[in-house]
This record gives sequence, structure tokens and C-alpha cells, in this order.
Amino acid sequence: MEVDRRGFIKIAGLVVAGLAIPPVFNVFSSTEMPKTLDSETLAEAKWAMVVKLENCKDGCTDCIDACHSIHNVPDFGNPKDEIKWIWTDPYEHVFPEQQSEFTEESLKEKPVLVLCNHCDNAPCTRVCPVKATWKREDGIVMMDFHRCIGCRFCMSACPYGSRSFNWRDPREYIKETNPDFPTRTKGVVEKCNFCAERLRDGLIPACVEACKDNSLVFGNLEDPNSEVSKLIAANYTLRRHSGLGTEPKVYYLRQDSTHA
Repeated sequence: MEVDRRGFIKIAGLVVAGLAIPPVFNVFSSTEMPKTLDSETLAEAKWAMVVKLENCKDGCTDCIDACHSIHNVPDFGNPKDEIKWIWTDPYEHVFPEQQSEFTEESLKEKPVLVLCNHCDNAPCTRVCPVKATWKREDGIVMMDFHRCIGCRFCMSACPYGSRSFNWRDPREYIKETNPDFPTRTKGVVEKCNFCAERLRDGLIPACVEACKDNSLVFGNLEDPNSEVSKLIAANYTLRRHSGLGTEPKVYYLRQDSTHA
């Protein structure tokens, strides 16, 4: 599998280079989120996402709908069988260690967007017996749906509950199939992939593109001028269960002080 993975990365790099996307944007260097990425950024990036808690509007599901639509996420219609790549949970569930009597009332029940954290030290990748999940050089934790044997060790190892298991054939429960992304089968684990297939084509993640309130910022941590780097450097950020040493790459801002 190790050789195959290197081969995949090399092939993906050649594909990106062949796109010859003009460097029109100074990628992620302004508050206006660019819609395309240049090949140089793709080749040297370490990806991360910033979620601005105050910007997220209660009841808005634009980012969730966009993600689930393009990735053929099934809707089984009940919580027991639910498959989710990106979803919301109350603040007190997402950050239980951040609770105190002084926590703002507005935050206590506020829905917080959650997804795979694409950890630097991802426990899920260490326990998979068939290497169906692995971390790329750009930090994205990937899933090979065809290789997955459904043992669910990765689900047990993930401290964030970011993986779902198909107990039934999901293909019957997809409202409108996107032919550009593979469907899964019964007995397969799945999760957010930071839209790796869109990054390959020079596009930002679907959730970020669909967000109308600038609640989601995605970019390259290796670039100090990227929007994510500036936000993290200038603000106090939260990361889920940071004490576990997983080094999540999803950061949460209570308030953006860089534009206050």
C-alpha cells in the first residue's frame, strides 16, 4: 500500500501541474475567499480550516448540504443509521473542557460545525489493519472506500466521532447521485476528506464555497500570508480535545479580532 500511495501522490501532482491554472489570486491572503488554487500552493500546502463561531447562523445548512450533495452522502432518515461528513453539535458537547460558570450564555447551546479534524497525529491511521485510511503529505487524512473491510477500528480510535459506518446499502438513499464522486457500499466507513478531489482540480472545499457568511476559512498553514495563518496568529483559537495530542487542523474562533 505504501508504494501505491506514493504513486497516487505523484500522479496527482502531475495532474495538478497539467492544469496550468494561472496564479490570478494571492491565495487566501484577503478576506474575500478565492474560488481557485494555483498549482504551486497545491504542491507545498499543509491544509487547515478555521471556523468563526460568531459568524455561523443558527439553522443555516448551506455548507452541510453542499458537502453531502457532491459526496453522495446518503440520507437514511433516522439518527441510528445517520451518515455525516459535516454536521453541528451544541457548543457544550464540542468543547466540554471549555465549560465554566462564566461561559457566555450565547455559546452554551450554540450549534458548532464539526467535521474530521485531519489530525497531524491521527490515531485512526495507526489502527487500521489494511491501511484503508492514511495521512497525505499535505495533512489530509484520506479513506480508501474499496480497501475498507468495515472493522471500525478507526471509528473506535477517533476521539471526535468524525466517522460514520454504512450499516445498509447507502446507494438507495442518495437523493441525486453525483457521478463525479464514488458511492459507497454496505459495510464501509466514510468521513470528510477536505474535498481532496476538488483541491486536485484547483477548487476550494464545497462547504467553504457554499458558506455565505465567511464562517469558514480554508487555506495553507505553510503560507504566513494565508488567511488561515493570519487568523490563527492574531486570535485565540480553540481546537477539540487538544490535550490528547492529536494536533487537529480545524481551528475555532469565538471572535475575529483581526477585523474588529
